[in-house]
Amino acid sequence: MTENHKFQLGTIGALSLSVVSSVSIVICNKALISTLGFTFATTLTSWHLLVTFCSLHVALWMNLFEHKPFDATAVMGFGILNGISIGLLNLSLGFNSVGFYQMTKLAIIPCTVLLETLFFRKKFSRNIQLSLAILLLGVGIATVTDLQLNLLGSILSLLAVITTCVAQIMTNTIQKKFKVSSTQLLYQSCPYQSITLFIVGPFLDGLLTNLNVFAFKYTPQVLFFIVLSCLISVTVNFSTFLVIGKTSPVTYQVLGHLKTCLVLAFGYGLLHDQFSWRNIMGILIAVVGMVLYSYYCTVESQQQKASESSAQLPRVKESESDPLTIADKGSEILSESDPKAPAWNLKRDLDA
Repeated sequence: MTENHKFQLGTIGALSLSVVSSVSIVICNKALISTLGFTFATTLTSWHLLVTFCSLHVALWMNLFEHKPFDATAVMGFGILNGISIGLLNLSLGFNSVGFYQMTKLAIIPCTVLLETLFFRKKFSRNIQLSLAILLLGVGIATVTDLQLNLLGSILSLLAVITTCVAQIMTNTIQKKFKVSSTQLLYQSCPYQSITLFIVGPFLDGLLTNLNVFAFKYTPQVLFFIVLSCLISVTVNFSTFLVIGKTSPVTYQVLGHLKTCLVLAFGYGLLHDQFSWRNIMGILIAVVGMVLYSYYCTVESQQQKASESSAQLPRVKESESDPLTIADKGSEILSESDPKAPAWNLKRDLDA
């Protein structure tokens, strides 16, 4: 099996793991919040991250991955920014209507595209832009019901979009810059994310719900779903970093909207939520956008690899045409063609 095929299988596995774990945790949290009345989302997220860190620490102790320390300032800044973005998203939901909150989530994709275009000179073809527009249109039709605006809610939504985009771009950039895996980055950033949310979580949850998380009555059923949610979150957090590292922040957001459509479908099929023809039409349009996005990404990736291969071919032929210069240029050819040559050694994972 070639390295390209292994990479494709790894990407498919990461995407599948992300979808299954995210849909599972949404269903679990919906039962915890809606049915059992545990509405402390930010505090729950801090527990998720704490359990994730403990799980990774056990995995490190079992030598399942290698600890690779790198720039402590970058890790700390990234972890705190991730925690802040989660808190701002929860505040956005608390101070806005559900419809406006959905619009906030939809705005993350165009904002990410804009930031990557301006600061990383990344180019998105018109086909990719069209497929993203179709996707956003479909998700908007399926999820956005009302748009009630207020100044504070709008400011919080804007900050949530910016911090989320930057955090997800950093997830991809840090992994590639420091040559760390998704597991290594998650392990080192989890404590900062967890501490940030653990400090602000009870305050934010109290502000949004007028309830005290420490005064809540923790019945055995509530504790069971909290533990289950924390265990599922280990897979969710791991797959998030894995997907962003293997693909891109935009692809991760596209995957997120696929999860939204699946959650709507599961809610109708399993939880008997209200469903309308508008929801069905929106989901179908969104699926068309996702299929087009996947198709164009695959085609453009193959074209890029073909052009890179054709560009390297003349160099090889030139070196073969003059046997007298092979000895002098051998090391140069190796450094240009062998991806494992020690000419570089930085970067790997950072897109929430």
